[in-house]
Amino acid sequence: MAALSMMAAAKTYLNVPYAQKDAAKALGARWDVANKKWYIPAGKDPEPFGQWLGSAEPAAAKADSVTPVTALAANITQPADSHFVAYDGNEPPWD
Repeated sequence: MAALSMMAAAKTYLNVPYAQKDAAKALGARWDVANKKWYIPAGKDPEPFGQWLGSAEPAAAKADSVTPVTALAANITQPADSHFVAYDGNEPPWD
């Protein structure tokens, strides 16, 4: 059981786009089914994987980087057409 936890701690996760998965696999990266991430197996040189190292953090760690809705409201623009009427869904727009 201790060996299993050491193996998991030795994984270095990668941020590999789907289009580059075959290149990462050819270099020796492996797919972690549970975390849905590519990783460098223990004992493998990480240098060839440099382009994918860095921002491969778990989803829970990324939850803090979500933009609040109030910050997004400032980016809403009005339509350029002066005849545009916003439809609120309560009445048909053709009446």
